[in-house]
Order: sequence, then structure tokens, then C-alpha cells
Amino acid sequence: MANRTSSLLPATERRLRELGERLRLARLRRKLTAAHLAERAGMAPMTLRGIERGTPGATLGAYAAVMQVLGLDADIDLLGAQDPLGRELQDSRLGQRATPAAAARVKHPAAELHHPPGARAAPARRRSAPPEGHASEDLARLVAPKPVRGKGR
Repeated sequence: MANRTSSLLPATERRLRELGERLRLARLRRKLTAAHLAERAGMAPMTLRGIERGTPGATLGAYAAVMQVLGLDADIDLLGAQDPLGRELQDSRLGQRATPAAAARVKHPAAELHHPPGARAAPARRRSAPPEGHASEDLARLVAPKPVRGKGR
């Protein structure tokens, strides 16, 4: 008997059972027998039975093989595509990277470039009036973490 590496939450087990049922229904709509689908997917009929029952022991590759035979393999692209939690965590860290003090120190990084002696400066270009404020300071204000108001302060 294979060792299970981790326990699944009941909601995850339910999702696997529902996926297995959807795959079974897709097989039946295509009028394929379980034996024929298992053969075309390159697996034992017992493995297909486990997939259709949603057992967590089947590999992702086995699920992909079944989906490929059924013509559903493009649906794999949908797995994890949204990731709202990951995006929220990424956005929350944006404010930790740039502080207003750090943004104030680097106003014009191009001014810090050194040119070799005898190099000619680029010709001046006519520019429109700059917008109000400094872009780096405005950006730093937008991404700065909001102060937390604690009790007793």
C-alpha cells in the first residue's frame, strides 16, 4: 500500500470526487468504456477507477492523461490561473520595498552616471512643463503602508 504524504481537507477531497465524477460523465458522453479509456490513457483500469472516484492517490499525470484522451487537457491551463491570495500577498509586500526616505534618496538615477572625459553631452531637447510634484515621491506615498492605530497609544 502506498504511503500518503499528507492529509487532504474535506473540501479538497470533495473537489477531487467531483472532478472524478465530471471525468466519468465526459467518458460516458463520448460512449467510451472504462477499459478503452484506460488503455488509450496508458493506465490500468483500476487507476482509472480511482480517478473517477476521486481518490487522492492518483498522480496529476494520470489525471492529465485521462483529460487528454477526453479532449479536456486544455482545462489544465485554468488550474491556479487566478491565485487571488498570492496576488494579494504580492501587493501587500509592495509597500515594504520602497519607503519615502528611500524614494527621496534616488530622485534622478541618471544624474549619477559618470561619463568618460571628452564625451559630449546629449543635445538638449525641448520638453513640456513637468507635472506637479515628483513621480518617485508620489509613488512612494501610494505604496507606503498605512499607519496602524493601536490601542493605548
